[in-house]
Amino acid sequence: MQNALTVDVEEWFHICGVPALAPASWPLLPTRVESTTALVLDELEAAGIHGTFFVLGWIAQRYPGLVAAILDRGHDIGSHSFWHRHVSQLTEADFVADLDASVDALKRAGARAVTGFRAPEWSINRRTLWALDALVGRGFTNDASMAPVRIVGEVAFPREPHVRATGAGRIVETPPFVVDRLGAAFPMGWGWGLRMTSPRRLLHEIECANHNGRPVVLTIHPWELDPDPPRVVLPPRLRFAHYFRLDGFRTRLRQVLRGAPFGPLQHLAAAVSVD
Repeated sequence: MQNALTVDVEEWFHICGVPALAPASWPLLPTRVESTTALVLDELEAAGIHGTFFVLGWIAQRYPGLVAAILDRGHDIGSHSFWHRHVSQLTEADFVADLDASVDALKRAGARAVTGFRAPEWSINRRTLWALDALVGRGFTNDASMAPVRIVGEVAFPREPHVRATGAGRIVETPPFVVDRLGAAFPMGWGWGLRMTSPRRLLHEIECANHNGRPVVLTIHPWELDPDPPRVVLPPRLRFAHYFRLDGFRTRLRQVLRGAPFGPLQHLAAAVSVD
């Protein structure tokens, strides 16, 4: 069974809900996305892995060569929105406009058909299911925005890739890897949960999921591999989410990439669609 490796391509300052990091400040902040994404590309190439890169439209517009570099290495491209805003903060018209802007930026940078989407901070939930209709209406076939955990999603969401029916048609949903730990749904496949889990434990959990017929979706950010990441003052919850255990993450990730089979998310979604 092949699992999926995904990368959310964004800058270190793309953090929702922090006034000091509003879009007006972005051009004034030091950029790291080209150098850190290069680190990710090198690690995947060394491990013989092709993945799916969800690229922010703002990034694609400013650094089209970065999109070209990702494509040249044989990876798939998906949309991570344009302005990195929570779906819950948008009207449907605003969401569609942002989505269209992101696809336009990606295609101008060299991407062909853009059929995969991940909302910033997993922000498609029961209150924003209308976004799935908008995605289908714009030709998207795969969404990866619904996290089956309490903090950013809902525990009741399915944990395995599945087909969801919308008013506009069907779309494949590919949630991130979650396990039960200490009586709660634990985000082992991304963010602080991924960074705090030892490679040995993570690979064991992946093997168990695969043995039970469930493929796993992992997600990383280029800024997590930054050897000297910029830091700003953040509220406690965001500070923990963004800065917890960054030290040594690249080395731990290297062990994971070599310990389990990974491929692009679109391959996994296509298999689900056929089933």
